[in-house]
Amino acid sequence: MNTVQSEPRGARAALPTVPAAGPQAEAEKGPVTTVQAARLVAAREIRVKLRDKTFLFSTLLFLLIAAAATVLPPLLSGGPSTVAATEQSAGPLRAAGLEVRTVPDDRAAEQAVRDDEVDAAVVSGPAVLALDEVPDDVVAALSTRPQVRLLNPDALNPVAAFLVPFVFAFIFYITSQVFGVQIAQSVIEEKQTRIVEILAAAVPVRALLAGKMVAGTVLALGQIVLVALVAVAGMVFGDGGGLLPLLGPAIGWFVPFFLVGFVLVAAMWAAAGALVNRQEDLTGVSTPVQLVVMLPFFAVIFLNDNATAMRILSYLPFSAPTAMPLRLFTGDAPVWEPVVALLLLLVAAGAFLLAGARVYEGALLRTNGRISIRTAWRTRESVS
Repeated sequence: MNTVQSEPRGARAALPTVPAAGPQAEAEKGPVTTVQAARLVAAREIRVKLRDKTFLFSTLLFLLIAAAATVLPPLLSGGPSTVAATEQSAGPLRAAGLEVRTVPDDRAAEQAVRDDEVDAAVVSGPAVLALDEVPDDVVAALSTRPQVRLLNPDALNPVAAFLVPFVFAFIFYITSQVFGVQIAQSVIEEKQTRIVEILAAAVPVRALLAGKMVAGTVLALGQIVLVALVAVAGMVFGDGGGLLPLLGPAIGWFVPFFLVGFVLVAAMWAAAGALVNRQEDLTGVSTPVQLVVMLPFFAVIFLNDNATAMRILSYLPFSAPTAMPLRLFTGDAPVWEPVVALLLLLVAAGAFLLAGARVYEGALLRTNGRISIRTAWRTRESVS
């Protein structure tokens, strides 16, 4: 007991209460089932995290990013429009402070809009031509409201088309990294202080793993739900809900994809933490985990306008949580694709969870230095 009291406060905070109010106390009252033990571990982890300033700050940061991603696009898309018009129609437009590009005829004016050289064009009628958004300042500059025809009404706002892929990928990447590292650090702290030997004597090892993963998943999912609510409120406030019909289904699918994807990554982080006994050694064993999360993040960011690449990424386990919701946002995925992709992700998460649990069980009680995955796997096999 003296060993526990002499440890740093940060190390003790991540551990279940031992022994008075933890699984061992429950064992004195009667046999503790795996489910009960996992619930005790998860409850303790959640209470500690809800008092952690780093966790609260990261939650606030995500909420600010979500608000910015939905409110800023309509604000940043403002400013005087550039207009193509013949010399006869240019007078009122220049008087209104608009940037006018003089063209010889209506056909040239329309082509300038299609080539994205100007925001709008004024042609005979009079009529205003625009690509994907009504140019209110051009309409207001004319003496009477003209007919407006959108040449590409289904096109996405360019600012939203940039920010939405980044936000989806950023949230999954940062959340899985932050909570994954915390799970691994918690495992290492228990091994380093040898508290794990007391815990393993009181509850099944799998209950420790299940409790940590349940706690991390609940907290991460709570953050995502809050982010989704803020994003919806931001869309309603920012553009009157005009983006909501496009982004709503994407957010709805992002939650289950995120949940399953996080379980997959969390299992890898827990196994990585069990392989070492010191926090300093975590970087070495966690490099493969960080790469399989980081590479899909950059792939979605840089290839979001490549339809073929995004279709492939939406079925790969580590990129599906961000790639598939993004394709739903852009309208590139039929209704059956997210169902198939989610089922494939469930299968992959189950496989990684079983493999991670086996490595975790085989390495957790080995406190004599860094352990290889092969040794942990064989140790679990011999124990079984």
